[in-house]
Amino acid sequence: MISRDEILKPIWYAFTALDVDRNGKVSKSQLKVLSHNLCTILKIPHNISALEEHFKDDDEGPVSTQGYMPYLNMFILNKIQPDFDFMELNKMCWTLSAPKHISRKNLLISDGDAFKVWCIFNFLSEDKYPLHIVTDELEYFLHKLFVAMGWSWNEGRFEDYKMQLNAKKHNLNVWELIELIGIGHFTKGINPQTLSIGINEVYQEIVLDVIKQGYMMKKGHKRKNWTERWFKLHLNYISYYVSEDLTEQKGCISLDRNCCVESLPDKDGRKNLFIIRCVEKSFEISVSDKKTKQEWIHAIQDCIVRIRQGLSSAHRESRQKRKGLRNRMKAEQEIMENRMRQLQLANESKQAQLEAMSKDLQDTSVRGDFEEQRRLQTQTELLDRCRRDLEQEKMARMQMEEQVVEKSSEVEQYWQRMQELEDMYHQLKQALDDERQAKEDEEVVRKLQTRLLQEEEIKRTELEQMHLQQQEVLSQSQKEKKELEKEKAEKERALQAALEQLESLRQKRQGAQEEYKAVTKKLERASNKTKTWKHKVSKHEGLLRIVQPGNRSPSKMTNWGQAAFTETELDQMEKIWQENKNRAWDGE
Repeated sequence: MISRDEILKPIWYAFTALDVDRNGKVSKSQLKVLSHNLCTILKIPHNISALEEHFKDDDEGPVSTQGYMPYLNMFILNKIQPDFDFMELNKMCWTLSAPKHISRKNLLISDGDAFKVWCIFNFLSEDKYPLHIVTDELEYFLHKLFVAMGWSWNEGRFEDYKMQLNAKKHNLNVWELIELIGIGHFTKGINPQTLSIGINEVYQEIVLDVIKQGYMMKKGHKRKNWTERWFKLHLNYISYYVSEDLTEQKGCISLDRNCCVESLPDKDGRKNLFIIRCVEKSFEISVSDKKTKQEWIHAIQDCIVRIRQGLSSAHRESRQKRKGLRNRMKAEQEIMENRMRQLQLANESKQAQLEAMSKDLQDTSVRGDFEEQRRLQTQTELLDRCRRDLEQEKMARMQMEEQVVEKSSEVEQYWQRMQELEDMYHQLKQALDDERQAKEDEEVVRKLQTRLLQEEEIKRTELEQMHLQQQEVLSQSQKEKKELEKEKAEKERALQAALEQLESLRQKRQGAQEEYKAVTKKLERASNKTKTWKHKVSKHEGLLRIVQPGNRSPSKMTNWGQAAFTETELDQMEKIWQENKNRAWDGE
């Protein structure tokens, strides 16, 4: 069953071909024609008024892709019949889009081959618009193309081209791919006819789901005669035709979970037989050699197993696996990038905090220095004041000694000043305690800064470990790729050995045919010799007979008359004749 995404891809090309101004809009009249053609090909009754009812505007203005998609889904794609011809849809959309993008001046391939490359691209492209093909799918297509042509795959040249694409951050669209194949960028030096055969084989496998095809002999159901037919194996059926040009189909073998394929012994002069057993009929088939027989049995059995398991064809399943692997790698890469961004933001935040704390420490240090200078200045001023006060007190004491009575009030003032000095000393002590506490706070801040730096180092180590894990995943993928290439090389060597064995068997068969011809000639000579001796024997057996004339005693007659030989001579001649007859039989 063709998926909706596969149907939308050629329709997208047809829509963009009608978008002459490249602004994502197409006139309503053109959409009417396109919708009518789509309904005809998809076998849907076309409702002429549906488009008018969907777009309520009265003018014939352009209708955007966003406006046409709901109509396409509701009135066309939701009503698709399962028996429509998908190739007919592709040809219609190709006819609309190809003339506006392809120039025949530099292309070495035909329009038919370009159409097949277009269909292959649509199958392998990503489900994102505008459509493009990633480098992995491009490498898959080129590898299968070279295998189909029988040429070796130049991986180094493709790696250079892939590096150019990655450097430009660009993925190929279908017209660029057709131009690369058409001008022989990857197939330089290859015969155009060989290239066309390779494109057709890849197209048959990927787009038409042809798993295997070739000539085989089929036994009839009514007349029981053997007829050569061209067979094409699909996942759910086997179709057979008069010849490989596919002009006349003679029948179809439907495959389901109840079918089975079995090998048959040689019979009725037929070799390499196998039978396909279905619910209603069984089909006996003969092939040219044992290798081809095993290939067909294995391919048909694989289709039946896939039907029983509800799987799609091998190349579709392989495409889904490659797509899932790319999605998983992309998701993992996005997770890694998000984690890297989060760690980077956390690192930047920690760095900002460290810078703010460092700035605070610097400001605190500046303020501490300033406070210390101010305290020293205050202390100096207090000491100078105390010194001046002491000098004044000394002078006052001398005056008090002279004038004790007069200066009693001054003594009281002196004691008050002494009390103030003690208070000032206490304040100085408190200021020194505050300075010591500020230094302890500075030490705490420095320890916090050290701990933050250690945490930053741990985070950086975790980032390096995550980077190493990512490198290990990439190296593992490269190892798996090398193992696949090694397995492919082993299969190619096994195929070459099988071909050599086939050639040896063909030569032995020719020798056996020559020996058979020699034995046949020898039998013919022996048969002719036997006929000659039988003729001589029959001639001599007519020489003797018994004659009874009247009542006389029987006498023997010969061709020379009566009594021409005596009894003894006749007995001797009969004995010689019997010996010659026995000798002739022994010779035969």
